[in-house]
Amino acid sequence: MPRVSPERRERIAIAILAKAPIPGLSKTRLIPHLGAEGAAALQGWLLQRTVATALAADIGPVSLWCTPDTAHPDFAQCARQGPITLCQQLDGDLGERMHLAIAESPSTAGTLVIGTDCPKLDAAHLQAAASALAEHEAVLTPAEDGGYVLIGMRQASSLAFADIAWSTDQVLTQTRQRLAGIGWRWAEFEAFWDVDRRDDFARLIQHFPELAGLVAPTKDRPPVDETVRSWPRDPFWMEND
Repeated sequence: MPRVSPERRERIAIAILAKAPIPGLSKTRLIPHLGAEGAAALQGWLLQRTVATALAADIGPVSLWCTPDTAHPDFAQCARQGPITLCQQLDGDLGERMHLAIAESPSTAGTLVIGTDCPKLDAAHLQAAASALAEHEAVLTPAEDGGYVLIGMRQASSLAFADIAWSTDQVLTQTRQRLAGIGWRWAEFEAFWDVDRRDDFARLIQHFPELAGLVAPTKDRPPVDETVRSWPRDPFWMEND
């Protein structure tokens, strides 16, 4: 395939899948360590950082796929950072939601899909992934836990997300198998770490010590407001904690 100069490449979209920072429903695996409010504060910080990073990359249009809906004020704050389209995540497993984000992308050159759990993702990495996607059908940035923190595709394919054991250490291996099965060539970057568990949070504080004051660990889990308990616990909530 002939190489395309950066000046002539079409712009690559970025789709961010994100939860609202609601106490009791965001970063649930960190609630025993941070408390419900602390875990939600962390989610809010990760959300704003991810959106700022996507805009700084300046590789194409940015969409923020929100759950449980687009009405949370933190999503409105994200939209004030720059040109961002707020979209509602629909029902379905994680693969179905990622597929939808790619299928409805405004870019015909390709789309990068990311979450908000990987603070190591920076603008330079998104730019490198976009460049790689110009020469491959897909790109992957693995996660150290056996999943991935970024997937990019030139065009949407539901086959790439079919029969994946989400939230397990088999996600990356199975995704490679699916991409190979449909005959796609893909570029793969070094593995990054994301923030899901107590050890991840300790690692995060080493890199961003200012977070220690914003999100203080607690021995006692604060009570969760009863209105929060009424939210449905569909599998996606657990897949993206």
